Amino acid sequence: MPFVPDPGPSPAPPAQGIVINREQRTASVDGRFLALTYLEFELLAHLVAHPRRVHSRAQLTNEVWGQPAIGNARTVDVHIARLRRKLGPEHRVVIVTVHQVGYTYAPTDAPA
Repeated sequence: MPFVPDPGPSPAPPAQGIVINREQRTASVDGRFLALTYLEFELLAHLVAHPRRVHSRAQLTNEVWGQPAIGNARTVDVHIARLRRKLGPEHRVVIVTVHQVGYTYAPTDAPA
């Protein structure tokens, strides 16, 4: 019988849901890499780090952009729309619009 080397441990299955790796500055959804701009990555990472916390547009501008909300706060809306498109139809629903306030990240597996 020929020698067959041990292949080692099986590779881990791709992580499900949204995974943020701040060290490598990567984001993926269901194991699929997301090509995000700098601000899209920062915005998604911030929302994921604070699940179920409601963020006003002004808070997001201040915390993610690092500057006070001066002028058009709709910039946040544009970035949220782009993130939702990149997340795809199955995951876009985890970024929830809180009408008249802002946004929250509400994953289905996070405790309420």
